[in-house]
Amino acid sequence: MIDAVRNTARAVGLWFAPERVRTEGTTPDYRFSLANERTFLAWLRTSLALVGGGFAVDQFLHDLQRPVRVTLAVVLVVGGAMCAVRAVNHWVRCERAMRRGEDLPVSRFPALLAVVVATMAVAMLLIAVLGRAG
Repeated sequence: MIDAVRNTARAVGLWFAPERVRTEGTTPDYRFSLANERTFLAWLRTSLALVGGGFAVDQFLHDLQRPVRVTLAVVLVVGGAMCAVRAVNHWVRCERAMRRGEDLPVSRFPALLAVVVATMAVAMLLIAVLGRAG
């Protein structure tokens, strides 16, 4: 248990000290590092969109019952926060793998995010349709 906490703390420490990542392995072709950075920024944009969508749901959908509105907003904001954390973690993991000459790490997060966003879209569509019918 203590080792797991130490390993997690070490991994999080790399998020704030990217120069430590450069001490590993050899420098990859800069184009790969820049592509990794662009992917990181795309995930941050997705994160910001989810957080913004959560605040928009809470602020502009006053016709929804408060518990429904707050639930939708919280799911979107938490999803955005998870997306941001995942982005920096994946950036570091990919950068380290490239420097070490390893395969890039795989992640189930994109599939999970797609399912959550699709579920939220269907829920909001049902709320809109049922709200107009009722």
